[in-house]
Amino acid sequence: MPANRFNGFSDYGVGIGLRVPHYDHIFAEKPVVDWFEIISENYMVDGGRALKVLDQILERYRVVQHGVSMYFGSVQPADREHLKRLKTLTRRTKTPWLSDHLCWGSVDGRYTHDLLPMPYTFEAVRATAARIREVQDFLEIPIAVENVSSYAEFHESQMTEWEFLNEVVEAADCGILLDVNNIYVSSQNHSFNPFDYVNSVPAERVAQIHIAGHSKFEKYILDTHDHPVLDPVWHLYARAIERVGPTATLLEWDDNIPSFDEVHSEALKATQYLTPKEVLIPSESAVQENAREVVHS
Repeated sequence: MPANRFNGFSDYGVGIGLRVPHYDHIFAEKPVVDWFEIISENYMVDGGRALKVLDQILERYRVVQHGVSMYFGSVQPADREHLKRLKTLTRRTKTPWLSDHLCWGSVDGRYTHDLLPMPYTFEAVRATAARIREVQDFLEIPIAVENVSSYAEFHESQMTEWEFLNEVVEAADCGILLDVNNIYVSSQNHSFNPFDYVNSVPAERVAQIHIAGHSKFEKYILDTHDHPVLDPVWHLYARAIERVGPTATLLEWDDNIPSFDEVHSEALKATQYLTPKEVLIPSESAVQENAREVVHS
C-alpha cells in the first residue's frame, strides 16, 4: 500500500542504496532521488566519516534504514547494546520504518554474517514473532521483515515459506519488506510457483519492495545484486504492485557497482509499474514460460 501503519504512513517512490562509490557524484551533482536506503550497521558508530556523510545526505534526502544483523530467527536474546545504538540512529535519520531479514545467523554469541533460512515450523513462528515484537517495542517505530533467498530447506518444515512469513507477521503485528527477486531465486532453487508466493502475502502489510539482479549457475540461482533486474523479476514486481498498490521500491545493486546514473536509471524503470492501470501485465502462464527462458548466465 502506498501509505500504511507498517511504513509510518509515508508515501515514498523509488529509491536506491547509498553506496560509497557514489558519494562524490551525489554531493557534486545533487541528483533528484526519492530516497536512499542505508545499511544501519554501517552508521552505528560514534563519529567519523560515515556519520558526516550521512548527515550531509539527510540535509537533502529522505533515508530509510535496512539492517543485516538483527537475525530475528536466532534463539539468543536480542543484544540490548546493539538495540540502543540502532535506536539512536533511527532518531538521527527519522526513518519512517526499519527493515531487517526473516532469518537466523547467530549462535551463542557467534555470528555467521550470513542470512540463513529457517525451518518453517510453528515453534519458529512463536519464537521469531516474540523477538520482532520485542525489537519493535524497544525501537518505537514500525518494523518490516524481509523474505530471504535460500539454497537449502529443512525437512521438518510444517508449511511453505510464504505461509511461514504470513504467520510470523500476523503474530508479531509487523510489516513486510517483499523482495521479489528473492522470491524468484528461491522458487527456482526449490521448484515452487513464485506467483503463489506473491498472491498469498497479506497486501495490507507490505511496507516496501526490493528488486535486484541474480545470476544462474549450473544447479542453482544466486542472489548476487550485481547487474540489472531480469525480466522474470520485473513480471513478479508487476504482479506485486497490482496486488498491493504503489509501494516504496528499492533497487539493490551491491557488487560490480556501475555509475550512479546507471543504477538510478535501472531503479527508475520501476516507475512504469507504479501506475498499474496503464501497464499491460502479462498473464501468469506467459510469465512462467518467460521465467524459464530469460535468466542470466
